[in-house]
Amino acid sequence: MEIDLSGEVVIVTGAVGALGSAVSQAFRQAGAKVAYVDRANERMERVAAKVADDPEHNLVVCADLMTLKGAEQMASEVSDHFGAIDVLVNTVGGYRAGKALHETPVETWDLMMDLNARTVYNTCKSVIPYMLRSQSGAIVSVAARPALAGKEKMAAYSVSKAAVLRLTESMAAELRAADIRVNCVIPGTIDTPANRKDMPDADASRWVKPESLAGVILFLCSDMARDITGAAVPVYGRS
Repeated sequence: MEIDLSGEVVIVTGAVGALGSAVSQAFRQAGAKVAYVDRANERMERVAAKVADDPEHNLVVCADLMTLKGAEQMASEVSDHFGAIDVLVNTVGGYRAGKALHETPVETWDLMMDLNARTVYNTCKSVIPYMLRSQSGAIVSVAARPALAGKEKMAAYSVSKAAVLRLTESMAAELRAADIRVNCVIPGTIDTPANRKDMPDADASRWVKPESLAGVILFLCSDMARDITGAAVPVYGRS
């Protein structure tokens, strides 16, 4: 059964990343109106040029989601443009690891917490009030396997992604009465150009394709998953 989200307003953060691009495409193919949100860069300019002829279904928003002000301005712009916000998909994130905690620079700790946890906090805090107006909505964030258990030489990353799990569970409990569902996915290694570059000897055929992960996210935001909230869905592929 094909998922039909015609008319739904969807925010995809990190929209020009490997996963964000796949998620954006999946929602547009499902008929949704998509707000592509990311930092200003050449890739965002290309996206803007590509969708400029269809403002009814597309909106490009450049925002720094590591600041609450940036997230609030983004949510306001999306709501003003489309008239509502039905779905939020948080794909913004980053990875830094390789050192024991006592050797980890505080800058790395701050970056991981900002990219992986603070952006989820900022965007959800900014978007949820719009969903409460309609007493409905769906939010999906991206965690990671190291969130489930601490791993050596990746404390900052593990902690920041564990925060995504706890935020998901807390928001799900707080918002279920308003019919706002909050879930997250836990991907294995995602088959991206960056991961292929960083791990040239790995068997990428075993990794999770961005399009596959996007399909799971699409499902979680659809009416087919109307009874799922507070879940952390593993999407490991064969990795």
